[in-house]
Amino acid sequence: MASAFVVGDKFRKKVRELLEDSENSGNSDSCLPETLRGELIQLLDSPETVTLSFSTARQLKKYLQDAGHPFYLHELLEDSVLHLPEVVKPPRNPELIARLEKIKAKLANEEYNKITRNVNTQEIQRNGTLADFGRDVRSAKAVVVTVFNFLVTVVATFACSYMGSQYLFTETTARVISAVIAASVVGLAELYVLVRTMEGELGEP
Repeated sequence: MASAFVVGDKFRKKVRELLEDSENSGNSDSCLPETLRGELIQLLDSPETVTLSFSTARQLKKYLQDAGHPFYLHELLEDSVLHLPEVVKPPRNPELIARLEKIKAKLANEEYNKITRNVNTQEIQRNGTLADFGRDVRSAKAVVVTVFNFLVTVVATFACSYMGSQYLFTETTARVISAVIAASVVGLAELYVLVRTMEGELGEP
């Protein structure tokens, strides 16, 4: 918060004139108070940046009003600026910094868990292992074996029926028809058993 003015050359010039007039004047009413005179002289003698405190400025204003001078304080301060002291930041508390870092890490961990909530690593591992590949191969092998057995059974039934029907039929056409009928019946039976087995593996009634 500002508490002083950084005065310019105009202020210096006017104050010097004011001090000279006060010294040359014989009227005691127009003389500067000793305290105010000392502060103004000290300001003018300072080689560094001159700052005029608000309290000194109020005393100078009161003097100008009481003495009836033809200029006012704001005229003296036309080329002056407010003096804003440098803000010194207090050192940060190490415990507070550590606590803030802990809170940040906790929030980041919660955000990560929220993002990866629907990701099932066990499911990924289970679906991506060599054991799954081996299980798929065994399933495919079982299907191939089942189909092969089905074909062998149908062909064998046809052959047996054709060979055995020679004792019942003398014509080749009748023997072929009887063999086809027997193979069809056995094939349908095998197909029914196969379908029921697959339904049982899938958990269907």
